[in-house]
Amino acid sequence: MSIVPKETVEVIAQSIGINNLSPDAALAVAPDVEYRMREIMQEAIKCMRHSKRTTLTADDIDGALNLRNVEPVYGFASGSPLQFKRAVGHRDLFYVDDKEVDIKDVIEAPLPKAPLDTAVICHWLAIEGVQPAIPENAPVEVISAPSDGKKLEQKDDNLPVDIKLPVKHVLSRELQLYFDKVTELTLSKSDSVLFKEALISLATDPGLHPLVPYFTCFIADEVSRGLNDYSLLFALMRVVSSLLQNSHIHIEPYLHQLMPSVVTCLVAKRLGSRLADNHWELRDFTANLVASICKRFGHVYSNLQSRLTKTLLNAFLDPKKAMTQHYGAIQGLAALGPNVVRLLLVPNLEPYMQLLEPEMLLEKQKNELKRHEAWQVYGALLRAAGHCIHDRLKMFPTFPSPFPTVLKVNARVATASGKRKASLEPLEHQPPLKKIATDGEVDVVMSNSSPSRRQGETGVEASPVDSTIGPSSSSQQMANENTSDGRIKSELRNNQDLKISTALAQVWKDELNSGRVLVSLFELFGEGILSFIPAPEMSVFL
Repeated sequence: MSIVPKETVEVIAQSIGINNLSPDAALAVAPDVEYRMREIMQEAIKCMRHSKRTTLTADDIDGALNLRNVEPVYGFASGSPLQFKRAVGHRDLFYVDDKEVDIKDVIEAPLPKAPLDTAVICHWLAIEGVQPAIPENAPVEVISAPSDGKKLEQKDDNLPVDIKLPVKHVLSRELQLYFDKVTELTLSKSDSVLFKEALISLATDPGLHPLVPYFTCFIADEVSRGLNDYSLLFALMRVVSSLLQNSHIHIEPYLHQLMPSVVTCLVAKRLGSRLADNHWELRDFTANLVASICKRFGHVYSNLQSRLTKTLLNAFLDPKKAMTQHYGAIQGLAALGPNVVRLLLVPNLEPYMQLLEPEMLLEKQKNELKRHEAWQVYGALLRAAGHCIHDRLKMFPTFPSPFPTVLKVNARVATASGKRKASLEPLEHQPPLKKIATDGEVDVVMSNSSPSRRQGETGVEASPVDSTIGPSSSSQQMANENTSDGRIKSELRNNQDLKISTALAQVWKDELNSGRVLVSLFELFGEGILSFIPAPEMSVFL
């Protein structure tokens, strides 16, 4: 028995104009209709599977009809499933609710755009966190649309287009609680032990990368709103430092959001609202933070340090800026290294000191607060210049202790130092200085305190008795050995003196500017700059 009833065959026959089909004929045609339908459906399922799909569409039916050399069915689209409605008064009769369209409107409607060929292309979704304005990406207006998830736009052909907005960033419940707790501690309990534990967690926890954009936005917003809250600013900078220490976080794409907040805490005119707020410490901490950022990410962003240096230098050279801003700029430049100080700060010290000195004097500046700020700037300049000159002087090689200078005039021996080398033995047990007769000039050799050496050296001085008796072969051999030993020592000492003099000449040739810089810094800061110069390097200049 066929699953296609004869009534269905009669209805289809009536729809194509056959009104006198007998019931017996309809009953005989029904099994054949079922066979043909099964055959078409099996071919359509094959087309669906070859298309790597799990939903049968009208295109699959058309493909099966083409395989059987049957004309395809026109008027059906596979974009969306068909909507069937039940006919009124009939339980088993359904129809497709097609909208009636006026043929005149269809003819007068503009032609749609020609479809593009199927192709695969690639484009940038974002470059360093910034979405490029290209047709493939959703426009900014769409991204900032209401949170209903969809938006209708009118295109050039006045056809509504349903645009789906990007999916929202979803955080787990645990990460949301973690973020809320850390922000609460930062805002209200920055002095608590729990906040210190939170900083350690931020610096070591490997699963915090999804929270990085939220922390950067939080820090930027709170810095812009809380410039009068010193404790909040310090807590925020400590949070930044902890995030930078975490090796599991890829923070490079968010540096463009962090750097304005960090630089603000370095060169802002006013940080905190109370006189007791130690904003100098905050600026020092932020300067070290800026230096660590440049050291860690300078190879990733080649213009990071140059842009930051330009900003700090402009703040330092602007006479309209406050002393607190100058202090932050100096500390930031000093933290970037002695080469930055030597190239940017040192050449501008003399004109800047002419502007700074009146602010430091009680006779010219009656405001005690401004005078204190000027002295803070002076101290920052002194430290920066001192570390710079100390770094330059470290390039000098470490020379050994010089030998006693020997003056050879008319075979008379005179030393620059009359002191003898200290020893643990009593003075009476120390052997005297020995004179070794050579073919040329007379030299002085420090004798060894060992008995064997003393015995060999006493054999060198031939007494008149020995000369009359005649030296033995052993005494002649010992004398020759000591004479050759003295010559070897003299040659080694001469070579060492030559190397030292050559090194000194090279150092003075390459680093003569260091002496000039030291003289200029001494004229500006006086004896205060000498505390940064170690004794060996200072002895070279003195």
